[in-house]
Amino acid sequence: MPLDFATLETLRTHHPAWRLLRSDHASLIVSFLHRVFVVPNVRVMAVVDLAEALEDELYALRLQQGETIFPKTAHEYLDDWAAPEKGWLRKFYKPGTDEAQFDLTPATEKAIAWLVQLSERQFVGTESRLLTLFDLLKQMNEGSQVDPAIRLDVLHKKRDEINAEIVRVQAGEVSLLDDTALKDRFQQFMQGARELLSDFREVEYNFRQLDRRVRERIALWEGSKGELLDEIMGERDAIADSDQGRNFRAFWDFLLSSRRQEELTKLLERVLQLPVVIELQPDARTRRVHYDWLEAGEHTQRTVAALSQQLRRFLDDQAWLENRRIMDILHGIESKALVLRETPPAGTVMEMAAAQADIELTMERPLFTPAIKPAITQLVLQAGDENIDPSALFDQVVVDKVRITRHINHALQDKAQITLYELLSMQPLQQGLAELIAYLQLGSDSYKTVLDEDTQEPVRWQVMDDKGEEAIRIAHLPRVIFMR
Repeated sequence: MPLDFATLETLRTHHPAWRLLRSDHASLIVSFLHRVFVVPNVRVMAVVDLAEALEDELYALRLQQGETIFPKTAHEYLDDWAAPEKGWLRKFYKPGTDEAQFDLTPATEKAIAWLVQLSERQFVGTESRLLTLFDLLKQMNEGSQVDPAIRLDVLHKKRDEINAEIVRVQAGEVSLLDDTALKDRFQQFMQGARELLSDFREVEYNFRQLDRRVRERIALWEGSKGELLDEIMGERDAIADSDQGRNFRAFWDFLLSSRRQEELTKLLERVLQLPVVIELQPDARTRRVHYDWLEAGEHTQRTVAALSQQLRRFLDDQAWLENRRIMDILHGIESKALVLRETPPAGTVMEMAAAQADIELTMERPLFTPAIKPAITQLVLQAGDENIDPSALFDQVVVDKVRITRHINHALQDKAQITLYELLSMQPLQQGLAELIAYLQLGSDSYKTVLDEDTQEPVRWQVMDDKGEEAIRIAHLPRVIFMR
């Protein structure tokens, strides 16, 4: 975005974050919202609880600064901060309740984050950020190489470095990070963790803006219902398959892994016990920051689901209004016909095709098929006392067929047909053989598929063997082609 005079003047006048910083009560607003929403990672708060907390804040400030410093009540301030011309809070009502709810807007959280960065830091780390940038460049460079020889050369270098490190450790030469490096990396971790929580609100805000644009399009639509639904669903798929949608889905899949959560918990426990980290006095919520990510992500997912449900009801209401309009037209035709019944118009009014009977021969009718009655055996249930390990109940694999269907539909938008091998190349198997069977089941139930038995194609996936190590499994299948 160019920072010219016109752009900055527009931002100064209209952007909620800039208006918040220019407000006369910016100190009250930022301090209160930071303490109530940002620090405890609260996503939504009822108006009763928020007003009570604000009343306590105002009472304490009036004792210090004088009775006339903040003359309004807490409810008046909250409604003022949630007004459309300010937009520092979002006021809404949950379905089925008449109690107002409040949440921070992304612009307010950006302003709070910027003010937090203004405070003077005792330690400013640069080494870890430089290493992170260098590592990102290496990942992009290695991940974009199409020449196998270059990729093998890079892997060989990594293997040689690992082998050399193993030899040094076996010889007793263990290189450790000093206190300065540990402070630098922990500070960068905390900054990234806070920014990640702020990103969830922006993702949720983007979905709400999408829902608002769709509702406006429905209200102003003049074409057929089929074209409207096709355009709406296409835009939903475009958002889900956009860079932001795919990135959020990849992050969510990574965070939902129980193995990753346990790994994050162990790493945080180990790091927070380091003496140099204890000296930094980190926030108590740092120990469960990954659960805060999970809670914020679940809130975003529930918001998207609620928006989809509201959009479905909105479409149903539109269909009801359209059906009512059709019935009004039919009643108008009936009333006009009754008026003209006594005085029919002269000449030919309507022509009808010759009436004919539908002939249905006796032998064309299906024969009677008796219903099958289940035979229930009268057995007396006996209580068992066998000691069965219930852990198998928690190891079930549930394949998300909706995600697979969306992936197939997206791939068939630009192509008339696509093979199963190409689909798995774009989105590899994540749940092994169970997910492969789900692809084949969808191919026989929901799509038109063609089987080329003359061509064999390999399908690969990763599994955990008995030793807890990753192993590759390969299945050779006839070529499966999904048709549009």
